[in-house]
Formats: sequence, structure tokens, C-alpha cells
Amino acid sequence: MDHSAIEAVRQVKYRYFRTLDLKRWDEFADTLIADAVGHYGTHALGAPLRLDGRDTITDFMRENIGPAIVTVHIANHPEITVTGDTATGSWAFEDTVIATEPGILIRGAGYYTDTYRRDDDGNWRISATEYERIYESMQALADTPSHRLLTNMWAAPQQ
Repeated sequence: MDHSAIEAVRQVKYRYFRTLDLKRWDEFADTLIADAVGHYGTHALGAPLRLDGRDTITDFMRENIGPAIVTVHIANHPEITVTGDTATGSWAFEDTVIATEPGILIRGAGYYTDTYRRDDDGNWRISATEYERIYESMQALADTPSHRLLTNMWAAPQQ
């Protein structure tokens, strides 16, 4: 068992979520192999999406998860299998999305299934990623009159 490769795969997936949530798009792009494929689907977005290539995936995230969208992804229970320079992984995840302008809260959970490849520079990167939802819920924050977003690192400073 290649424990160093398993840890490298674990780290790249954690970095994928961290850089997504912090909107660090150059670092996010570096978690993906150039020809990566992303299958993303959520009832809130409508039809499932297939995004081909690191640049397409990164551009989609940059354009759709801007400052008005706050996200947090928590991933755990990784099951990783390494075979030479490729690997597969399964991850349980929970996500929270706050769309600040329409005032909507989306919560969900599911399982990611990924493939990984050791790139030409020796670093592990995601070559394909997709998930299956266990649940997804949405509520208008106006329905919870006491709701206040007290901190948002992307909000303009209050005068």
C-alpha cells in the first residue's frame, strides 16, 4: 500500500474544497489535471452539468461562486485506492451555500466519486469528479426573521 500517494490524494481533495470555499481560483485550478472532467448537479442549478477541462471548470466556479455566494464544504470518510499513477476516491461531504443577494440557504450532503492522476510534475491532481446527493434542501432566509449573516469575508465593509 502506497501511504504517501494516499496522503497526497487526500491532500489534493482537501485543497480542492478549501480553495473553492475561499475563492482562490489559481490554487483551485492547480488541484485539477488539464483535461479534468467535472460532473456537477444540484436541484438549485437545474440540469446536471458536465464541464470539460481545468480552465472550463475553474471559469465556471469563478463566474458562479462569486462574492455573493458563500460556500462551505466538509469532506470526510475517504476511501482511496492507488494503482500506480492513478487513484480512485470516495468522499462523504456536506455543503452549505448562502446566496446573499436573494437570501437563500442551501444545505446538502452526498458522496463524491473521483479519479486522480499523478501529473507530469509528480503532483497528484483530480482527473474526474462527480457526486451523488443524499439530500439537498433550500429555504428563503426571509422565512427566518431572526436570521442575520454576522460575518461574510466577501461583503463590502459596513459604513
